[in-house]
Amino acid sequence: MTTAFHDKGYRAPAVKKAFELLTTVARSSEELGISDLARELGLGKSTVYGLTQALIEVALLARLPGKKGFILGPAIGELAFSRWNPFWISEKAAADLVNLRDVAQETVFLGFQSSTRVIIIASAEGPGVLKISAPAGTSIPLLAGAVGKALLARKTDAEAVQLIRKQGLKSYTPCSVGKEEDYLAELDLVRRQGYALDREEYLPGINAAACALDNKRGLPLILWVVGFLSSLGEERLLQVIPALCRTAEKLKTIIDEGP
Repeated sequence: MTTAFHDKGYRAPAVKKAFELLTTVARSSEELGISDLARELGLGKSTVYGLTQALIEVALLARLPGKKGFILGPAIGELAFSRWNPFWISEKAAADLVNLRDVAQETVFLGFQSSTRVIIIASAEGPGVLKISAPAGTSIPLLAGAVGKALLARKTDAEAVQLIRKQGLKSYTPCSVGKEEDYLAELDLVRRQGYALDREEYLPGINAAACALDNKRGLPLILWVVGFLSSLGEERLLQVIPALCRTAEKLKTIIDEGP
């Protein structure tokens, strides 16, 4: 047993199965019982029963009262918010997002990285009649434009390549970076300059600048300014970067110090 744990090839299959079970429950819009989960996961009923009982015991899973299905247990939320609370972060960041919005005269977003997407937790909308708008909870693909480049630049090339190959480089517009070697070159540039730019790479007619917070607590956070090409052109895009980077650094300090 000891040898197995020291073997680099050991993959803890039970842990993977438990994670897949939790993911299936979380994503399903229907009530799933033991038989349903066994069919979805391609596992035996006895295996699924054992997994569900173990997960219930540690409160990662719970039974629906009077029903056959399961829901995520309270320990999921406790783990997620034990050292990192997006509601607290959005409250603390509100004034700084507004200040950055006033400088940039464009919409500002703050979000966090999940496994496949970036989820917005707070924003300050631009003052113009025409503006980019998205409520908290909205998400964009992880590799979309400046946001993806700023986050992946914090990883090694090997880690970035793993994510790129898993997710795929999608050509959202003719300006999107579609080749792996070109994307890695972009990441190297972001590492050197400390911010990422999006010149109509994710949405036509939309430019953006993004800066990763590099926070030590919780999930990776990202701050970005986004606007229409007509108002956030090349010159204006470069002008907002100092304020963007200063705000990101300030928010990083606030979040790492905690409540």
